[in-house]
Amino acid sequence: MATDGHTDFTRSETSFTSGGVRCAATVFRPTTADVAPLPAIVMAHGFGTPRAMRLYAYAERFVAAGFIVCVFDYRYFGDSDGEPRQLLDIPKQLADWRSAVDFTRTLDRVDEKRIVGWGTSFAGGHVLTLAGNGLEFAAVIAQVPHVDGIAAVRAVGLRHALRVGPAAISDGIRALLRRPPHYIDSVGLPGTRAVMVSPDAITGRDRLLRDSGLRDGDYPETVAARILLKIWRYSPGRTVAAIGCPTLVQIMSEDAVTPAAVAQRAAEKIRNATIRFYPGGHFDPYVDPLFSTVVADQLDFLDENVR
Repeated sequence: MATDGHTDFTRSETSFTSGGVRCAATVFRPTTADVAPLPAIVMAHGFGTPRAMRLYAYAERFVAAGFIVCVFDYRYFGDSDGEPRQLLDIPKQLADWRSAVDFTRTLDRVDEKRIVGWGTSFAGGHVLTLAGNGLEFAAVIAQVPHVDGIAAVRAVGLRHALRVGPAAISDGIRALLRRPPHYIDSVGLPGTRAVMVSPDAITGRDRLLRDSGLRDGDYPETVAARILLKIWRYSPGRTVAAIGCPTLVQIMSEDAVTPAAVAQRAAEKIRNATIRFYPGGHFDPYVDPLFSTVVADQLDFLDENVR
């Protein structure tokens, strides 16, 4: 395990196993002489994107506030193992989440009763699903979360569904035949064959890459198209009423990927919810000028409900 020192924290590259597959993880620890157990945050990224895409910026803010942070890549993505690559399998991602939480609970000095689930976009839906189905988080942060599969399909429109349908069907057949996937771009402009399409998609992706210190091509920006045959059935909003822990839901007013009105209706079903609205689109929370406000609200929420 390689560790790089910092004046306020250490950062260690490690891994855990989920379903027999190695999942890459980065663990951030405060450098303090205090030996008391610390709360921990488990973090994962959204649709088809690795943890290196700006999640470390959030983790550095959290560890500076006194949290141990575990940021992981799902199997098939980023620095994790698994074949075929870029395969988004919802049940397996939920299993990876459970494995990541179990792994974090075993880390030295972690208070196993104070584990926070942090997810953004598709992972925002995952943490809501897990909390709604009994995973004992101390708190949940769901940033621009996916909450309703049918609403997500409606948001892009029938014309777009028809545009990407052939790729989805082709890859669905390839899956049945156990052949390598047919890939489709994860993000694109309206009118292109991509999963998430919005006017700000490409500029948002470029800003994420730049502010993450990455270059175009460092990680694949595609996903196996078969997920399009299933995404409409995945609606974390169906179980949010069962969530008992404090939950922060952050919603963007002009979100073309996870519509604001749909996210609000789901959030209002959570018994102990804090709902925050921000001006902008789906890709704005990750970078300044909005990033500083979004993460400050997350730290305030954590200070009030976990520390």
